[in-house]
Amino acid sequence: MISARRNSEEQPDTEQPANDYISPAPRVSVQAFCATTETAAAVQAAGEDRRLAKAHLTVKMGGIVSAIDTYHTQPTPNVIILETEANSDILAGLDELASVCDPGTRVVVIGGVNDVAPYRELVRRGVNDYVIGPVVALDVVRSICSLFSASEAIAVGRIIAVVGAKGGVGASTVAHNVAWAIARDLALDSVVIDLDLAFGTASLDYNKDPVQGIANAVFSPDRPDTALIERLMAKCTDRLSLLAAPATLERVYDLGEQAFDAIFDTLRMTTPCIVLDVPHQWSGWARRALVSADDILIVAEPDLANLRNAKNLFSMLKAARPNDQPPMYCLNQVGMPKRPEIDAKGFAKTIETKPIASIPFDPRLFGTAANNGQMIAEIASRHRTTDTFLQIAHRLTGRVEAKKPRRSFLAPLLKKLRA
Repeated sequence: MISARRNSEEQPDTEQPANDYISPAPRVSVQAFCATTETAAAVQAAGEDRRLAKAHLTVKMGGIVSAIDTYHTQPTPNVIILETEANSDILAGLDELASVCDPGTRVVVIGGVNDVAPYRELVRRGVNDYVIGPVVALDVVRSICSLFSASEAIAVGRIIAVVGAKGGVGASTVAHNVAWAIARDLALDSVVIDLDLAFGTASLDYNKDPVQGIANAVFSPDRPDTALIERLMAKCTDRLSLLAAPATLERVYDLGEQAFDAIFDTLRMTTPCIVLDVPHQWSGWARRALVSADDILIVAEPDLANLRNAKNLFSMLKAARPNDQPPMYCLNQVGMPKRPEIDAKGFAKTIETKPIASIPFDPRLFGTAANNGQMIAEIASRHRTTDTFLQIAHRLTGRVEAKKPRRSFLAPLLKKLRA
């Protein structure tokens, strides 16, 4: 079935809205047969997108005619992308392609606004998606990924990565409190993964002492499955679970770049929201965790070193994720007495975007929560910092916060007058 018939705008915006979630494609083969160099370039660029990292994509010229010639002698891939040529008979071409196409192959057609092929006829010939050109890379990514996410139970979870621009800025505290808000206030089943294997604090913050955690999954000789992950998770609330770090120095944690891929893929199958507490270090796996995440939050203190590091992270991530929305950042420990600070306007001018939140310096509040193994919302539910964490949770999950109507102080009097 055709999943959707979409129109590309003349100047499409590649910056993706927060709620326009595109789940990654599985390990599939994709072959595109383009009629124009512009479409070929867009498809080639789509192949570099993080959501198609597992897909093997090749681009050829010649349109549907070239596809028919190719598959007379070669097996068809999982997905075929076809660009129609001007004034061509697309229906006749699809009929001929069907004679050489393997069962189960999905077909995406990129057509022009003047195509006259009826929608019903395209469906009858097995076309899965029809996209009106000209297309950009994000159109191609969305089309390929939707073929699988719409029809199969794969990769439904959203990964949120939280990282500090500098060590000691409180990124872990922010990550844990935001995850708590996502689970409690937004009612999303969530998992926090503490990736700081040697010094992680998530188990302390949630007042848990699990004997197993993320390290058991990473060093497991077998590929981690859902049953294994479930056994390793500690339950924090009805909707929030924790994959804790061992926080021991009995071994060194020199991990490969893809060390956590299988764990993330397994969790995506069953958990709507996965929050990664990424330590402040620069390694292959840390970079991969950030680049492959759906949403990224950088936590920074208002000083020069944090400004420089946040700017560097923004530049790297925007270059590595050209079809995603830019990372977000928040300022933490704002207003520390006697400390010169760079204000939010200074950060916004350098990074070219405003922080999504500013968390005030409050050593008594945060110290009490840390020592008690509690979240800020547990000890001060009406505190403005609790509202700030909820605001961050709304932004990261793409859920718009419903604004409550302001109650006028004259409301009781007006009610009496109406009576």
